[in-house]
Amino acid sequence: MQRFIHLLSFFCFLILLFSSCKKKGQECVLDEEVLGIQLDFQLERLENLFFEAETKEDFSSLLDAYPLFAENYLQVGTYPSREELLDELMWANQDTLLNELYEEVKNYFSDFSALELDLRTAFKHIKYHYPEFQVPKVYTFVTGFGSDIYLDQDILVIGLDYYLPFEHRFQPPDLPQYITKRYEREYLVPMVVKAISTQFNRTDMSQNTLLAEMIYYGKSYHFTKSILPCTADEFIIGYTPEEVAACFANEVMIWSHFVENDLLFITNPFEIRKYVGEAPFTDAISPDAPGRIGRWLGWNIVDDYRFNNKFSLQEMMLESDTEKIFRQSGYRPRR
Repeated sequence: MQRFIHLLSFFCFLILLFSSCKKKGQECVLDEEVLGIQLDFQLERLENLFFEAETKEDFSSLLDAYPLFAENYLQVGTYPSREELLDELMWANQDTLLNELYEEVKNYFSDFSALELDLRTAFKHIKYHYPEFQVPKVYTFVTGFGSDIYLDQDILVIGLDYYLPFEHRFQPPDLPQYITKRYEREYLVPMVVKAISTQFNRTDMSQNTLLAEMIYYGKSYHFTKSILPCTADEFIIGYTPEEVAACFANEVMIWSHFVENDLLFITNPFEIRKYVGEAPFTDAISPDAPGRIGRWLGWNIVDDYRFNNKFSLQEMMLESDTEKIFRQSGYRPRR
């Protein structure tokens, strides 16, 4: 199992070499046909409006001006009265720590233009593959670490407080560090795309097998990479570049572990969690193997299923039979 360590330095060198080559003219180029797609895209910075409001009348006007945000995200209809929501918004507006958090977010995300462009481009890619896709209204907000991403058919709300730098003094209070490291601005758009992928992911989870979990997450990552072709794998799966390199270096050993232990069709949720659940490492394989390694393996299987059979993205996402996906993938570890 120590091969994760032995091969790491060599593969890190390859990553650096490859990265430098890309800087010299091999940069990723997006399809002009995709970039030419017209969108009805709106993004509004609601944290500024809500934290600069001063009276209940100001908040009431904001609820009227943004009814979908009020109904879907703030859930005004669940309060005994509108007045109670206004009181809660007033309290948040006057809370010292929340105001400090807002100021930090406002400073760090003072220029949102690059992320806005990345979101627009991602939506164009989704529209290219799914012409019927309705682009949600996009709002940014400071949630007090209440939610990182809220998505429904009408709106997308991005909790910018989650995406402050990892070393920032404000961090999500209930998440371990190995997860909060993935909450940087580079991960924001991939997280949004992964959230959107769920509406197209028709994986049949009724058999409750490890394979089904692997395929489900594999589809999510494959979809995200298809929509964000110029985004590095580490920002999609949440591994470091070194961990990505080590996984590919040890793919034969990882696959052998799954085969030799007859893991693909296990249904014990505690065993399944060892391979696809959140964890700093996959101890069942090696303390050097990153967590969620079953998801990474599922991504490779789904890649092979689509490309070995020349399916479209829609066809791949619509296939629900996980055993069929595995059989027809022809998956073999890269040597």
